[in-house]
Amino acid sequence: MATIGDFDPLNSTVPATKIEVTVSCRNLLDMDTFSKSDPVVILYVQALGTKEWREFGRTEVIENTLNPDFVRKFVLDYFFEEKQNLRFDVYNVDMRSCNLSKHDYVNQERKTLGMHDIIGRDGNPLQEKLGGIPGKKCGTIIFTAEELSNCRDIATMQFCANKLDKKDFFGKSDPFLVFYRSNEDGTFTICHKTEVIKNNLNPVWQPFIIPVRALCNGDYDRTVKVDVYDWDRDGSHDFIGEFTTSYRELSRGQSQFNVYEVLNPKKKGKKKKYVNSGTVTLLSFKVDSEHTFVDYIRGG
Repeated sequence: MATIGDFDPLNSTVPATKIEVTVSCRNLLDMDTFSKSDPVVILYVQALGTKEWREFGRTEVIENTLNPDFVRKFVLDYFFEEKQNLRFDVYNVDMRSCNLSKHDYVNQERKTLGMHDIIGRDGNPLQEKLGGIPGKKCGTIIFTAEELSNCRDIATMQFCANKLDKKDFFGKSDPFLVFYRSNEDGTFTICHKTEVIKNNLNPVWQPFIIPVRALCNGDYDRTVKVDVYDWDRDGSHDFIGEFTTSYRELSRGQSQFNVYEVLNPKKKGKKKKYVNSGTVTLLSFKVDSEHTFVDYIRGG
């Protein structure tokens, strides 16, 4: 997760708060011949009082998709009443290289946004058209911003599944989990993806670590939605089903309350005898506090 330097009281007179920016894209221009694009978004910040742009961070690369939802966030300090210019560039990654000249630039027309443009939306996402290539629709980039709480807890959890639906013609499913936290406007923001378990209807995923504020931003009763997908090489992953929970429920640990039916609404609507598309079980849960340098000083 990218993060910017802490508030400097010597060089600024306004209070700061930390803002988490989540980025998605829709209907990107397909720049690959035999497959879909492999997009990445790069954030540049403009230093105050100068025209110099500095790279701040990058999302992960998502292969074979024109509609990416990036898990990696940008965490920035927002200074009230100060103009903070941001620029988001979208690239299609062609090879394993950090040199941007070796990749396709999707939005040829660079657009500068202010922090206030992104956060001043009353919780609603900001959508901006990508452009600059004559005669081509380059797609849309979407920003969701939220002020981060002071919660510094870190959760470690592990899940398994049982009797998931078979989605592949010549084999079993290749399942993975996608976690989302709910927003005030009823939408969901992606916050974690597990690894893919190949050819297995009863997968056991590796334990993973996630900041509690990424999962619920300190609101323990906030809805957490989990989608179960069957991975496909071409990026058109098959939806197996979904379930909802909350941090408070998960914090109970392994118990009867943390065995979830995976439900597929479309299948449920078509089949009268439909029960579920499998179950997902929480195997373990642990929470630790992330200590700051000041905490260590105070603790001796």
